Amino acid sequence: MNAKKEKSEWIGQKAHELGFIAVGYAKAEFMEEEADRLKEWLGLEYHGKMTHLEDHFEKRTDPTKLVHGAKTVISFAYNYNTIIRQKDPEAPKISQYAFGRDYHKVVKKKLKILAAAIKERYGEFSNKYFVDSAPILERDWAKRSGIGWIGKNTLLINPKIGSFFFLAEMIVDFELDYGTPISDYCGSCTKCIDACPTDAIAEDGYVMDGSQCISYITIELKNQPIPEEFSGKMDNWMYGCDICQDVCPWNRFSSEHTEPDFLPHDKVMSMTKEEWSELTEEEYDEVFFGTPVKRAGYEGLRRNIEFLDG
Repeated sequence: MNAKKEKSEWIGQKAHELGFIAVGYAKAEFMEEEADRLKEWLGLEYHGKMTHLEDHFEKRTDPTKLVHGAKTVISFAYNYNTIIRQKDPEAPKISQYAFGRDYHKVVKKKLKILAAAIKERYGEFSNKYFVDSAPILERDWAKRSGIGWIGKNTLLINPKIGSFFFLAEMIVDFELDYGTPISDYCGSCTKCIDACPTDAIAEDGYVMDGSQCISYITIELKNQPIPEEFSGKMDNWMYGCDICQDVCPWNRFSSEHTEPDFLPHDKVMSMTKEEWSELTEEEYDEVFFGTPVKRAGYEGLRRNIEFLDG
């Protein structure tokens, strides 16, 4: 076994021991095709009010601008899928990725441990690691590494584990045994396109108008009323949205996560529609402390709930 292959296998095994369900490697280089696609997407203003996506364009499309001497982008997938659901079927819904502790902290801690382990075994190396926290095209890197394909719903899909996972990256200054993209298995399926109540996904798929997405509306669209054009189209989501993943046939292969930090607060799962309508700031702080839902803020979540109540 050559040194690159041995090192790649060792890192992959260590990552799996830390709970990652998929690992892939891609050569760190400028992403010409992806840069053109991003430029076009931004030009269509599909990013809405997320102006931060316009920043650091060079870094976003070239990892060598993020880490000096970068040779490899390692992509990781970390499962968050659960069968746990809110007990009241009429209660406003929360995307399952936000049920538990903030994934940025949970997954980043794993990457810190992995980086230390690599250093201990192979010596000093330059690196940076990210969990949805840097200007990096994470789905595209995961695609390049062979973890999955980017589906019609614009999410990364793996044929064995579905799409209910977080992505993370580590950029390093050494070469590894690079993967290759896998085939697109969406085929003629249009379930995600047909199911989206706000028509955020393009008619032929593969392009998302982020400004029309329920996740964007409930999380990113801050400090203003929800436009009336979305009245009756929110499918009772108060934070995020799982529709295009719930209907995806590939998610029948998703398994239950085993991360204790992702277990939801009991009260969140048991609250009724009426209790959500009467949510106090004290209750909000109690049940969402340390979770992604804190990003919306109490007033933001109240706005979403009130909009759903009509």
